[in-house]
Amino acid sequence: MSTCYQKSLRAFLEQESVIKTKHQAKELHARLIRTMAPVSAILNSKIISIYSNFNLLQDSLTLFNTIDSPQPTKAWKSIIKCYASSGLFLNSLTSFNEMRSVGRIPDRNVFPSVLKSCVQLRDLRLGESVHGCVMRLGLDCDLYTGNALMNMYAKLQLPKAQQPFDEFPERKKQVVGLKDMTEKPIEMEALGMDTVRKVFQTMPIRDVVSWNTIIQGNVHGGRYKEALGMLREMGNSDLKPDSFTLSTVLPIFSKNVDLKKGKEIHGFAIRHGFDGDGFIGSSLIDMYANCTRVEDSYKLFSLLPQCDAVSWNSIIAACVQNGRFDEGLELFRQMLRADIEPLGHSFSIIMPACAHLTTLTLGKQLHAYIIRTGNDENLYVASSLVDMYAKCGNIKNARWIFDNMEIQDSVSWTAMIMGYAMHGHYDAISLFEEMQMAGVQSNSVVFVAVLTACSHAGLVNEAWKYFSTMTQNHGIAPGLEHYAALADLLGRAGRLQEAYDFISSMHIKPTGSVWSALLSACRVHRNFEMADKVAKEIFKIDPEYTGAYALLSNMYGAAGSWKEAQKIRITMRRKGMKKKPACSWIEVKNKVHAFVAGDKSHPFYGQIDEALQDILERIENEGYVPDTSEIPHDVDEEQKRYAVSTHSERLAIAFGIISSPAGTTIRVTKNLRVCVDCHTAIKFISKTMGREIIVRDNIRFHHFKDGNCSCGDYW
Repeated sequence: MSTCYQKSLRAFLEQESVIKTKHQAKELHARLIRTMAPVSAILNSKIISIYSNFNLLQDSLTLFNTIDSPQPTKAWKSIIKCYASSGLFLNSLTSFNEMRSVGRIPDRNVFPSVLKSCVQLRDLRLGESVHGCVMRLGLDCDLYTGNALMNMYAKLQLPKAQQPFDEFPERKKQVVGLKDMTEKPIEMEALGMDTVRKVFQTMPIRDVVSWNTIIQGNVHGGRYKEALGMLREMGNSDLKPDSFTLSTVLPIFSKNVDLKKGKEIHGFAIRHGFDGDGFIGSSLIDMYANCTRVEDSYKLFSLLPQCDAVSWNSIIAACVQNGRFDEGLELFRQMLRADIEPLGHSFSIIMPACAHLTTLTLGKQLHAYIIRTGNDENLYVASSLVDMYAKCGNIKNARWIFDNMEIQDSVSWTAMIMGYAMHGHYDAISLFEEMQMAGVQSNSVVFVAVLTACSHAGLVNEAWKYFSTMTQNHGIAPGLEHYAALADLLGRAGRLQEAYDFISSMHIKPTGSVWSALLSACRVHRNFEMADKVAKEIFKIDPEYTGAYALLSNMYGAAGSWKEAQKIRITMRRKGMKKKPACSWIEVKNKVHAFVAGDKSHPFYGQIDEALQDILERIENEGYVPDTSEIPHDVDEEQKRYAVSTHSERLAIAFGIISSPAGTTIRVTKNLRVCVDCHTAIKFISKTMGREIIVRDNIRFHHFKDGNCSCGDYW
């Protein structure tokens, strides 16, 4: 072959980027063997480098083993890189050690792959050792190595990351004791970012990747102020943020609901041509959704040149988190029709829509689809299924899924415990104890679930114990939901003054809803003096709190103080307030049917009314006596009886009975608390009609069966 041809081959070897496919790489190798055999170690190393660009691990190893030891540094670099790209991180690190043992000195091209392997193996100590090696070789000022070091420390944010600097006395040394490390996880993360910052500051040259790494590390660590400060510094250093930078900082404005600054980033993206980028588009959709601007999220989604699974997930999540559940479900269907395969995350996004709408049939269909697509082993999907089944009233299915999960993290434990709490099961507390014994880290939400379970079961002493444990043993500061659950429990137990004092001494300002729980308890225990005190507290916070006026009016009406009740209703009318209408809905044959009190609009109202009359006659024969104490006194007795018998949940149950085979469980959801009369009536209905009736109101689940309710008349 001519010298000119050989020169052409050498040119290809020097310019690896011109080789575009695996086939071209292998053809180049074959031509090299035919024209220049025996091929030198240097040229073989270049072929291995090209192979590693296409992740051809076996071909790279075969050629590597033909080279006499010690192989050139370039060959070692390529093998280490190829192992890391193939997910064989231990092999990559083993090759790095072998390289050093044969006397080859790593160069700047080796360390990024080695540090990537340390990250993937979550081995910080090894990463620190590699950092020490980098510094001894004087490569800590190299741009790519510095970026890889920053990435490692940002992803493994722990205080031990300070140690590589300890070898150099001129660099500030910070020692953290083992006791501090175990007791202060937040400080540990902060110290880890200190190391990222130190690496960043020692780099003489920084590119966009360097800035992105430190900004992203701060965002993930919740240090938003520092992240935005670094973004400003980046602009001052004459480097323009790229699409990755913008998608990294947008979640800050989402979390802080800062629409103005979010729009500024949106404007920057448009001016610099990033608005068509998928990641930027998805981040902007999330930002507008968190700021309750769903219409803006829709506009952005419609303007994206190409919608992938991530952008579909973002717009579906935008609807679901803003309570537009039907729209979220419709968008999910559209995604499937567009042949976009859902990610595992897609199911955990859409499942809460089924849970909130209590559409068990649709939830089961989604569950079947999840199994068919092999996503049932996804931890987050399984946890969302537990939550969905529990909220749709099927606690047995929820527990079955929970028990069959290979790994149960804090999210899945919390979902199951909260499910039991909503259903009033004491199992919530025993399961929480199991969680503690399993060594799973407790979080704020799981304590809300436990306190709620105690509230529904009337376990005052146990609730105080868990409330103290939460603060003292777990370091979790009580939030409004914790206070509300405990105040609700004290009120239910009749300890009204204790509840009043407890709310008054909260370290954070109570909301109207916290006081409202106590007002409901005052109504149950007919304590008018305390009710007046609590109402005054509510009206100080929110003078337009309609629920408090309605509760007071009903309370006075039930006690026969109709003049007081009338005064409150006149005040409500004068202020333009309207009581939230009670609504109940039931799913029959894959369709949701909604009812309001006295509703005659349903196409089957005639049959529903007949069923109501029949049911009423039957339960009265069994001893049911309507409680009409809350109906205004100026209404005759027959009208009172009709008014209570046509409450929304009674209509839904009657429709369920005439629309399903005998013995079928009836599931009804109501937006308000079930009234005392309906609660009594449904117990009788469950017995006389031989049905299990599950009613979910805004407080909890009620399982009615054989004339009894799971709440034990304590709700």
